[in-house]
Amino acid sequence: MEEHYLAIASESLVLGHGRSLDDCRAAELERLVTINLSKQLLKQVEVLQACSALRSCTLANNYLTDITALRNCVQIIHLDLHGNQIQNLPGQEFWRQLKNLKLLYLHNNRIRSVQNVESLSSSPTLTGLTLYDTPLSLQKSYRHIVVNSIWSLKALDNFVVSDEEIIEDWTLQGKFKALSPDLYINMLLVFSKVM
Repeated sequence: MEEHYLAIASESLVLGHGRSLDDCRAAELERLVTINLSKQLLKQVEVLQACSALRSCTLANNYLTDITALRNCVQIIHLDLHGNQIQNLPGQEFWRQLKNLKLLYLHNNRIRSVQNVESLSSSPTLTGLTLYDTPLSLQKSYRHIVVNSIWSLKALDNFVVSDEEIIEDWTLQGKFKALSPDLYINMLLVFSKVM
């Protein structure tokens, strides 16, 4: 895609796609609690630095390469960044500040190194993560390495983390085997109202 088609998120765009605690449109960025900016052809989201109350943020299917603008969004619980151009994740200090982050969707990005993902281990409450359809997910022992790098994880790529994946070279049978259909979960959030 040519660069001149890509946009930078403006305050009016963010306010137009966000909601406040009382499920109304917010007049100020600081009052936004949820935002959905999917498929907006965004290359930058610096304006989100002002969204300190943000709890759910969907920036899927854009052209983002850098997410450091979210460093002030310390209340965030759900962060959907799938389908972007992200190659490098911020360092440990960034993730340490996101003390409430539980769900992080990074699938279909350009993340390739395990060291890049290890910084996620400093996010104390991260329980669900997606990294499928990334170059990293094609590496041998990918799941074993990721689940042993991020101890708080309970689900990776829509499957519950099994004991078999935590303990190297341990093989289980039946429904407790890694990637068993019995361990499948749907990690996508379902909202009661369309934004």
